[in-house]
Amino acid sequence: MTMSFFDQFASPYFLGIPLIAIAIALPWVLFPTPSARWINSRLITLQGWFINRFTNQLLLPLNMGGHKWALLFASLMVFLITINMLGLLPYTFTPTTQLSLNMGLAVPLWLATVIIGMRNQPTVALGHLLPEGTPIPLIPVLIIIETISLFIRPLALGVRLTANLTAGHLLIQLIATAVYVLLPMMPTVAILTAAVLFLLTLLEVAVAMIQAYVFVLLLSLYLQENV
Repeated sequence: MTMSFFDQFASPYFLGIPLIAIAIALPWVLFPTPSARWINSRLITLQGWFINRFTNQLLLPLNMGGHKWALLFASLMVFLITINMLGLLPYTFTPTTQLSLNMGLAVPLWLATVIIGMRNQPTVALGHLLPEGTPIPLIPVLIIIETISLFIRPLALGVRLTANLTAGHLLIQLIATAVYVLLPMMPTVAILTAAVLFLLTLLEVAVAMIQAYVFVLLLSLYLQENV
């Protein structure tokens, strides 16, 4: 029973072919495409309003050099939200519960921000490793600590997204199993547990959107330090 709870996080296979590629590519098919008409549909208008509001809020603290990342951040945000939301549907697979996928997104983007900082302003980028006014005996220790914290950033990005989504899915499955077991024996308790499950599902919808926003927001903060 314990092992079956984690079967939902295994990448599904069909005829020996991993279906994670389809799970990653499917969200792009669901996005509405602009039409040739002068007036767009309500769905396209809502999508454009959401992306514009999110992009303006995200790029507010950045200078003009960081605005080049607007398309990448907006696309990543919509992509992560769609994958996380589709993973809450029954009989679906959530690719963002895989640490390998999240690290594959976090490490290259974090490394790009570091390279940009080293290329454009190397003195400022290296100055983050040593706070101003540090006593001389503490300089080697602080440099080591700041360097370690710098390299932990992509790991924190990937682990945060993976852990939050994995914990939510496990909790939903545990409570759903409890409802199924309690229904024949104690229907009243099962109904109350089902109400808790419904509230938890609403919470997971919020977590799916918030974690995608936090992932992109932290990337924008890393970029802000290097542009």
